Amino acid sequence: MEIRELRYFVALAEELHFGRAAQRLEMAQPPLSRAIARLERQLGVTLLERTSRKVTLTEAGAVLLSEGRAILSAVAAAERRTQQAAQRRPRLVLAVKSGTADELLAKLLDAYRAEPGAATVDLLLCEAHQQQKLLQSGQAEVALLHLPFDSAVGLDTETLRTEGQVAILPTSHSLAGRSRIRMAEVATLPELPMARWPGPGGSYPEGPGAEVRNLTQLFQLIALGRTTAIMPESAGTDLRRDLTAVPVLDAPPVTTVIAWPSQSRLRATADLIRVATRL
Repeated sequence: MEIRELRYFVALAEELHFGRAAQRLEMAQPPLSRAIARLERQLGVTLLERTSRKVTLTEAGAVLLSEGRAILSAVAAAERRTQQAAQRRPRLVLAVKSGTADELLAKLLDAYRAEPGAATVDLLLCEAHQQQKLLQSGQAEVALLHLPFDSAVGLDTETLRTEGQVAILPTSHSLAGRSRIRMAEVATLPELPMARWPGPGGSYPEGPGAEVRNLTQLFQLIALGRTTAIMPESAGTDLRRDLTAVPVLDAPPVTTVIAWPSQSRLRATADLIRVATRL
């Protein structure tokens, strides 16, 4: 199986339409059809069911789509890391969820910048659950994750800190003046249902709370009295004036880790990790 054929198949499996897949691949439709048919003959399986109205994946096709995405991501990562290794001054991409770990991140970048031969660090600000994919695809070399909210499956990690959680409430709310609160008190507020974040697949869980994708959205909706959230203590620092952070006594701790692909061999990545764990 060639990488080119795998790219053709993944494009078609995602589009489920020969015309759209050919357009995406910037090629004519007949060569695409011949390439897919040749791939099926090589593997000895049917990957796609074709009718005059639609194209659907077989069970074998669904497996190849999952495996093919992983292979293509690994190839892209290998290309990027190889090119970076040849650069006179390497660059690292650090993926961080927007608005999180600001103080820790600033300390890390300052300390690493002072290291002899430090690489240039480019920040990639992303949304929830994107860091793992960015690392696996080679778009980032390192990421800051917050466990248990983010997945670290398939990644190597080092713990940087563990902290409690706080409820973010409108300053005008009756619970905002409390010195501490319990999870049940926050979860049962009918006027402030808990905000809903997208899962790893991009879909939102069921519930009455507002759908949010980043902290800017979340904090604005909380200030307007539409939702609330329980978050790591560090998210409650330097809040806008119309928001208050109240410690949640029985909330599980949140652990911030620095994560990287287990197959990474870049010296610059190892140096950044060393500085992070020293901090």
